[in-house]
Amino acid sequence: MRPLPSRVDRRSEGFEKNRAANLARLAALDEALAASRAGGGEKYVTRHLERGKLLPRERIELLLDRDSPFLEVCPLAGYKVGGGIKPGASIIGGVGVVSGVECLINATESTIKGGAMNEYSVLKSRRLAEIAQENRLPSINLVESAGADLPNQSKIFVPGGRAFRDLTRASKARRPTIALVFGSSTAGGAYIPGMSDYVVMVDQQARVYLAGPPLVKMATNEDADEESLGGAAMHSKVSGVSDYLAADEHEAIRLGRAIVAQLNHRKQGPPPGPVEAPLYDAEDLLGIAPPDPKIPFDVMEVIARVVDGSRFHAFKPTFGTTLVCGWASVHGHRVGVLANQGVLFSESAQKGAQFIQLCNQKDIPLLFLQNITGFMVGTAYEQGGIIKHGAKLINAVSNSTVPAITIMMGASYGAGNYAMCGRAYAPRFLFSWPHHRIAVMGGEQLAGVLDIVKRGAAARAGKDVDEMELKMMKMMLQQQIDKESDAFFATARLWDDGIIDPRDTRDVVGLALSAAFNAPVEGTMAYGVFRH
Repeated sequence: MRPLPSRVDRRSEGFEKNRAANLARLAALDEALAASRAGGGEKYVTRHLERGKLLPRERIELLLDRDSPFLEVCPLAGYKVGGGIKPGASIIGGVGVVSGVECLINATESTIKGGAMNEYSVLKSRRLAEIAQENRLPSINLVESAGADLPNQSKIFVPGGRAFRDLTRASKARRPTIALVFGSSTAGGAYIPGMSDYVVMVDQQARVYLAGPPLVKMATNEDADEESLGGAAMHSKVSGVSDYLAADEHEAIRLGRAIVAQLNHRKQGPPPGPVEAPLYDAEDLLGIAPPDPKIPFDVMEVIARVVDGSRFHAFKPTFGTTLVCGWASVHGHRVGVLANQGVLFSESAQKGAQFIQLCNQKDIPLLFLQNITGFMVGTAYEQGGIIKHGAKLINAVSNSTVPAITIMMGASYGAGNYAMCGRAYAPRFLFSWPHHRIAVMGGEQLAGVLDIVKRGAAARAGKDVDEMELKMMKMMLQQQIDKESDAFFATARLWDDGIIDPRDTRDVVGLALSAAFNAPVEGTMAYGVFRH
């Protein structure tokens, strides 16, 4: 495969304008991520450290292999949603390498309400469990949790029970689950070690019980002290809930690494081939992608900065040109790339469906690069069968069984989001760029639709349009849609797995593919009915 050419002019006004806008957006991302990493704030972090404990992120760092990456998932879950919910939703989670094994790591943020879980914690823990299940990853839970945030129990109790079911099903599926308990873990926090395959507890620090001393006193009138009721030594010597008694947190982490080392875990996907760096600097991506989703950009320039050696074998390059399809490698892993180069026409949809079938035939994972306003509309296109052709593409996306990774770079509107493997179509991982926009349609377009509908309704009723009222309605609707389609709004609600720096796209995709290859990579040629 020949390397792709590049026509990027780094000295152009447009390049500099795009770069400045992207850097400003990345500064906002850094600020939000800093808030997520701050835990419960200086007061509670200091209190935690004064108790001689490691911070949750320090525990993760010590658990991971030296200098290995950590692919954090949903770090801004709950960002600015209100209700006292902190960015990150009181959980730190992601994929990292422990004793040479890629694992799903889930740590409760004990500096926020003692690690109590809110409704966004439940959503995030469920997403982390999905990642572990789909990619066949062992799970390590770093536990120090007060259980459910009781004032909000009505939002947590029923959906939260799924986390414990997931643990037991993981064991049945031979995906090991490990719990390292560092502090007080009550009620729901106690179920995690209780349902894990391997449990390590820190002496004089871990306390695990379904009900603490106050509740036991209320329920049974028994006066119980914390150590005899649920201390690490008791659970290691008497109840058997703990398998290993660690002298301190560092020993607990060493034991956790030793447990992973003896799991005999093997990847079931293909090993990576040779890795070749792209010919072009990823720094260029900041100047290539405009902040305005209405302004197009050449996706081939993105591909050239993501794939190995900037080498790309295009499929049907002169047919359905608004959807680029072709084969490449990312960090040595073969992928089939589907990337938007404009609105989807019938030809583009047919091409994409065939390409997905070919990738399934060869057990090749899919990489979707989204920048899509949707399918083409209009009388000629409806008569030409845009619905049935679009349905072929969505059918292929829905029933494909090879791993799929989605990067939402610019616009992601309407059925285009579905056809390009948005969240509803269960890609293994899905990340967004900071200027990404997601909605049924843009705020300006939706306001225009409202204008047409209101004027039509008034004409049918023989009434005049109240221009001032209509203008106000359109303005309010556009402001609402613009707010709700923002990348930060979306990531807060777990519509993606996180906002990433465009310059990190290649590495993020490589880490995601590597994680996916822990499970068998098996394509399918079985599809539903294609309406021809």
